[in-house]
Amino acid sequence: MRILMVSDVYFPRVNGVSTSIQTYRTDLLAAGHQCLLVAPEYPVSMADDEALFRLPSRRVPRDPEDRLLSLKRLRQWSLALQPGEIDIVHVQTPFTAHYAGVSIAKRLGVPVVESYHTYFEHYLHHYLPALPAALTRRFARRVTLSQCRQVSRLLSPSRQMADALRAYGVQTPIDVMPTGLPPSAFALGEGARFRQLHDIPATRPLALFVGRVAHEKNIDFLLRMLGALRARCPEALLVIAGEGPAEGHLHRQVQALGLTRNVLFVGYMERFTTLPDCYHAADVFVFASRTETQGLVLLEAMAQGTPVVSTAVMGTVDVLTGANGAVVVPEDEQLFAAAVAELLHDRERRARLSVLAREDARRWASAAMAEKLVAVYAGVIEQHRREAA
Repeated sequence: MRILMVSDVYFPRVNGVSTSIQTYRTDLLAAGHQCLLVAPEYPVSMADDEALFRLPSRRVPRDPEDRLLSLKRLRQWSLALQPGEIDIVHVQTPFTAHYAGVSIAKRLGVPVVESYHTYFEHYLHHYLPALPAALTRRFARRVTLSQCRQVSRLLSPSRQMADALRAYGVQTPIDVMPTGLPPSAFALGEGARFRQLHDIPATRPLALFVGRVAHEKNIDFLLRMLGALRARCPEALLVIAGEGPAEGHLHRQVQALGLTRNVLFVGYMERFTTLPDCYHAADVFVFASRTETQGLVLLEAMAQGTPVVSTAVMGTVDVLTGANGAVVVPEDEQLFAAAVAELLHDRERRARLSVLAREDARRWASAAMAEKLVAVYAGVIEQHRREAA
């Protein structure tokens, strides 16, 4: 099968979309499929494969980490593609990539599918603060409805995100396609190495958040929870691994709450080297995002044997339902802190949950997810051919 993926984001930009694209694409290529990827150029160069095409991009206002592909250059690049060279177009982001992907598919006479990775209704107002939240929500829904009508099939990383799209009035067929874990995710990191690198004593209780340091991740709640946790476990340390536009705000909040001795920002962690060490160094992984369409970092933590304490909202419900290596709590600072403190104080229970967490994560093997994706592609292609006949 010959697939063209188009995305406004990819590595070195670290987030769930980049991870999802890389994971699926790696398995598709390994299974013998052709998978071209068009992604933005970044100031940092990458060692890309020959089927990955980097095109000029520009910065996104108020979010300098992200880029937008040049629509003009993308259209120029696509003119080299001829009918018969591509079987299906897979759009990964709803910006330039969406409009270019739909246009390319129409010219080549092939179907287009789109992954809906981000819950924009609860995302957009953080980046357009001058506008009322109700207005940005209506705008996000209107754009979503319009874009969803333009594609043959939608791919959602969770049942909850699919339900949200249907509640908008989206009638395009939706397949739930979560991102799986590659075999490398289960190779245990060296937690002691991470602790030594950051001068963290081996016995210090360590809670960890990994993800984009952005307002929609609800890290503010974790900091307030930490204040309650410190009353139960004075030496507890919260490590925040990631980068993003909320860093300055969170540093100020740490100061205001008097938590400077209990919080460590470590920035970006390389996914296949330093990040596994970071996960494995933690006694517990904490998460409280309200907008996750899947919550891949929960699976990555569990694959490293790190027990999870998390709320279950949107896509994290799928990950946490039936998970034995996780503790699900409401978004309540005291209850959340009590659950974390119990694990930090109970080494034997942490050890049991660590084993169970690895077993939970193995249910999400990426190769099986890629097989499901190929089956979806094949069904969409066949339907498109019937309709065109």
